[in-house]
Amino acid sequence: MRVMAWSVLPAMAIATLPIPASAQTARDLLTQAAFQDRSQPAALARVDRARATALATAQRLPDDQDAAVLAAVALAYRAKLTGNRGEAIAARKQMETVVARFPRNAEALVGLGAWHLGVIAKVGRIMARAGAGAQKGVGLESLDRGVALGGNRAMFAGLAGLLRIQADPADPKGRSLLETAVAAPTPTILDRIEQKAANAVLTSLRQGDGKAARALANRLLPFGWYDEQG
Repeated sequence: MRVMAWSVLPAMAIATLPIPASAQTARDLLTQAAFQDRSQPAALARVDRARATALATAQRLPDDQDAAVLAAVALAYRAKLTGNRGEAIAARKQMETVVARFPRNAEALVGLGAWHLGVIAKVGRIMARAGAGAQKGVGLESLDRGVALGGNRAMFAGLAGLLRIQADPADPKGRSLLETAVAAPTPTILDRIEQKAANAVLTSLRQGDGKAARALANRLLPFGWYDEQG
């Protein structure tokens, strides 16, 4: 059974937001893999580089929250690209460990929520729980906590809104989060990516087309291009 965590990629206008080609940080590498690459081998190689970079930093600086979070995210992305159930479960456990160590880290909480909802979206609620331990309630709670801690930034509200609409286009909280993201500050490229994605999905919702909104949310989450290839 292919159990995969995380799903996300913007449409072409969103995907072409400039990401420095020479970027070497773990965060930049993961952003490129999720939103720019269009082949599994290229994306996987970039994810592995990002994970190695994050792990090296975490080894030097054990209390570096970013390094710990990005290492877990990279493993989740790897599981998404390989369909490896063992890696998906390991990613959840690693994310849970990071959340336990840094309970007020918004990115870790949203990442854990995305893991749960991403697996459910891919294989269904019953199989996700039996096969990998994914739970919708845990996912939604983690998202809510992450958004609350993340401050007024488009990235957190946008990603949480996309995941909720992917699960249920009629979810009023999902729509509200997208509206928040559209009006929120965008200090980083990830904020800008999520704001554009939120605006695109919100347009479909305002037109009353829930089916299109759900499909678009799936495509605009990380590695949405890879889901479409499958």
